[in-house]
Amino acid sequence: MSRYLLVLLAVFSLAVDAGEEEHEEEKHTGGIIEMSAQQRLAQGIETAKVEWRTLTAVVNAPGEVAIDLYRSAQVTPRITAQVVSRNARLGDQVKKDQKLVTLSSVAMAEAQGDLVEADREWKRVKKLGRKVVSEKRYVSAQVARQRAYATVLAYGMSKKEVKELLADGDASLATGEFDLLSPQDGTIIFDKFVIGEVVETGRLLFEVSDESVIWVEAKLRPEQAVNIQIGSPARISVDGKNWTQGKVVQLHHRLDAGSRTLGVRIEIRERIDVLHPGEYVQVALETSASEKRVAVPEGAVVLMQGSSSVFKLENNQLSAYPVETGINSAGWIEVIAGLAAGEEIAVKGVFTLKSLVLKSQIGDDH
Repeated sequence: MSRYLLVLLAVFSLAVDAGEEEHEEEKHTGGIIEMSAQQRLAQGIETAKVEWRTLTAVVNAPGEVAIDLYRSAQVTPRITAQVVSRNARLGDQVKKDQKLVTLSSVAMAEAQGDLVEADREWKRVKKLGRKVVSEKRYVSAQVARQRAYATVLAYGMSKKEVKELLADGDASLATGEFDLLSPQDGTIIFDKFVIGEVVETGRLLFEVSDESVIWVEAKLRPEQAVNIQIGSPARISVDGKNWTQGKVVQLHHRLDAGSRTLGVRIEIRERIDVLHPGEYVQVALETSASEKRVAVPEGAVVLMQGSSSVFKLENNQLSAYPVETGINSAGWIEVIAGLAAGEEIAVKGVFTLKSLVLKSQIGDDH
């Protein structure tokens, strides 16, 4: 066989092979993609029939993370005093009755001295008995001791500290120092003071909160809150991607005078380090209203030329159809118009289809 015939046969063979490969590839012209079931499987594209689904309406609203005020407590001095030492700091986990700060006060020193004196007198009179001392002296000593005892407690001493003060009856122990204790288990979320500072009565030194439960305060328009009920599920997100589950625990009954919105309190019963008091979040609240609607998975809807669209499958052809969408609920989107139950659409690999359509449109333009 001549060299010329061999070259012709080789060229013919390559042309046939190229034609077969082209035939096996999916065709996508004019926004319509033709793909066999095998080709769709290879591309990771899955389809499903559109069905009626019972969807719960969801209300979206802004919210703010807050501490659970029912699980929080403030630590303040009851008298003017000077800070002697700090025993806890911001972020510490503390237990009930744990020492937080030591204070010193002239008023407390006087009250402690009065208690030691009154306690001594009462012990003396009580030992002598009613047969030896007059009734007036007996009652007077008893009342004076009780008044002095109540005073140091009211000023901020603990019962344990008072017991230690009176154990030896030593007046030199009446130095005016006393400790403020944690009123509950929790985390220190506030501590703004310095050692040596003189703090006034009622000055907030510590705030202790049980962060195992936190609140989110959502603001809804009155018409949005109509179908929200106690116990309604809610989802909270900082970035719109990662969501935390919660539930409605309280509905406010008075509109906010400034924003004219109604408050809805959501409780989250798990420790979430991504949510912090004062942080603004997105809130999605499920309402009590529900009905059957034509719905598709969220991942089946893409934006094509500015319109929400789905890819319908007809005779191995996938083409984008614009649809009008409604509510979102638990990963499903209501389709108000453009799609009917029973039609088959792509539910996975939708962005692959979108890229193929865009690629074909670019090719048509050139």
